[in-house]
Amino acid sequence: MVLALPDDAFAVPDAGNTAWMLASASMVLLMTPALAFFYGGLARGKSVLNMMMMSFGSIATVSVVYVLWGFSMAFGNGITGDDDIWGVFSNPFALFGSNQLMETKEITENGEAVEQVVTGGLTIPSTVFLAFQLTFAVITVALISGALAERVKFSTWLVFSVIWATIVYFPLSHMVWGGGIMSGSENGFAAWMFGTTDGAATVPPIDFAGGTVVHINAGMAALVLALIVGARAGFGKTAYRPHNIPFVMLGAALLWFGWFGFNAGSELAADMVAGKVWINTTAATAAAMIGWLAVEWVRDKHATSVGAASGIVAGLVAITPACGALTPVGSLILGVIAGILSALAIGLKNKFGYDDSLDVVGVHLVSGLWGTVAIGLLAEETGLFYGHDYKQLVVQIVIALFALVFTGVLTLVIALILKPLGWKISQEDEHNGIDEAEHAETAYELA
Repeated sequence: MVLALPDDAFAVPDAGNTAWMLASASMVLLMTPALAFFYGGLARGKSVLNMMMMSFGSIATVSVVYVLWGFSMAFGNGITGDDDIWGVFSNPFALFGSNQLMETKEITENGEAVEQVVTGGLTIPSTVFLAFQLTFAVITVALISGALAERVKFSTWLVFSVIWATIVYFPLSHMVWGGGIMSGSENGFAAWMFGTTDGAATVPPIDFAGGTVVHINAGMAALVLALIVGARAGFGKTAYRPHNIPFVMLGAALLWFGWFGFNAGSELAADMVAGKVWINTTAATAAAMIGWLAVEWVRDKHATSVGAASGIVAGLVAITPACGALTPVGSLILGVIAGILSALAIGLKNKFGYDDSLDVVGVHLVSGLWGTVAIGLLAEETGLFYGHDYKQLVVQIVIALFALVFTGVLTLVIALILKPLGWKISQEDEHNGIDEAEHAETAYELA
């Protein structure tokens, strides 16, 4: 039975904000094909198509399930007015299929008929909000694939993408952005730690555009899968060189462009804050590229194109949760440290022996953790370095740790459940190239 939506779910949307958010959603959707170029260029020539297909496959599977039940799980209670389930997720069947978001209501204002649409309390239609959030879910899943390059069955990856999005991503996005236990709501743990008499959190967690939901989430899942699936044949002995560095640079450029929709779009309005976020995003990203290249200059005596592209991504990752809370100078500090940390962290896989093929852990997990925690230090209104107390820092550390444990445990369970399907291709297929084995294609005709 389809339940009627409450009257306060309807409103007249703002045309300017709606146009901006449609543009932002389109920019963020572009980021996943951009990621395909970035990852594809980093892979070897015999694996590039599979690497790109893992990103495109994520677009297909996650888009379908987000429309069916993902949006309902993440944000449904904000529209229906129902209670969520333990502060972890909303009823997946309340808005199943998203048809209710298309409802309209006609009212009379000043003697004229005015059409209201479902907005759920926002200034944009809920259909547009769904479109925007769908693109976040897609790229989060796609990011994980970089840790599994050149060795995972495409069919198993597609099954994993559906299960992981449902069990891990949709609940985490509800917990952080949908009023769940990682938000500043009266039922959130920030309110339990630092609440007021009316139950609200005096220092709510800050995750403006996805430090926990996207980057810590994807980075931790990548680490778990790299450990469970195992390394490529020859890991530690073979030099895995990028086959097409111009692809890497193109992917980084398109990611940077799309990230303005990612970060500035998360303001959900075309206003001054969105402009501030644009500036902070650019400042942090440029500084992170300098930080990464500085490490290369000191360590290797060379500044590489791949290092520049990787520094760009590290800066974008770090500023994502913090972009609405920092000053431009704070963003520069955040970015340069992110570039340095990630440039140093990518060597951990060789030290500890896990095959994070394209450095998802070193870039997304490390910079995502830094960006999330650094808010407690650098936030203009509540950061420790701006003369404020320790509370924001404590809250940020707690949400980062919670995301690590939540994602790590559930990803481990999913990975083990899917083992009977088979994660890895055969060593012979891996040697000959996963493109030929899994897709019956090759990227380049060399005959």
